[in-house]
Amino acid sequence: MLSVREIWRYPVKSLGGERLEQAAVDELGIDGDRAWGLYNPATDTVLTARREPALLFLSARIDDGRPVITCDDGSLMTSDAELSRWIGSPVELRSARSGPGTFENPMDIDNESDWVTWQSSGGTFHDGPSKISFVSRDSLGEWDARRFRINLILDGSGEDDLTGDISVGSAVLSIRNPIDRCVMIARGQPGIAKDITVLQRVIKERDNKIGVGAIITTPGAIKVGDQFG
Repeated sequence: MLSVREIWRYPVKSLGGERLEQAAVDELGIDGDRAWGLYNPATDTVLTARREPALLFLSARIDDGRPVITCDDGSLMTSDAELSRWIGSPVELRSARSGPGTFENPMDIDNESDWVTWQSSGGTFHDGPSKISFVSRDSLGEWDARRFRINLILDGSGEDDLTGDISVGSAVLSIRNPIDRCVMIARGQPGIAKDITVLQRVIKERDNKIGVGAIITTPGAIKVGDQFG
């Protein structure tokens, strides 16, 4: 039986997130997850660590309904000007409720070239239509879960075989698809070394997929220890 071991919320896209003991879940996913992004007006895109690895050395938590952004040295980023200096180009902290965001991804992962773009579905800055993600500790093996920015880390195994509607806590999730992976999982971040072999192994051993995406059929609440399935 699968059960919830860890719950993670990532308030600002591509930044590190916060670990929770319980979370409210609505049609957009975990409340506050991917609810903001760093918009680059020069390129009209929402920055991700695929393009800008420095994002991985910032983290965010929600306080009084707003993201609080912290550097890896513990200092706070309290304005767009400070964030822009950190990134090295003008950026604006933008709510996903202001409209869909445009994202980028390199098709050539070795040379990080041949970039393609697509838009989020709106409401959040998730990459695709899925609003919540999960993976088992068994599938992660020795890899640090933070590489994958997944919401629910599960004890047990067999998540890839799940289909249909799944109950967890008082919420019901509808399984959508395994999650395709990109160069971001190979990036370095605090306490995690850059390692392109992580992506190479996911491509070779798992058909470039790790973790499962879902949408929310019934809003509710999820807490650590809840059974999954």
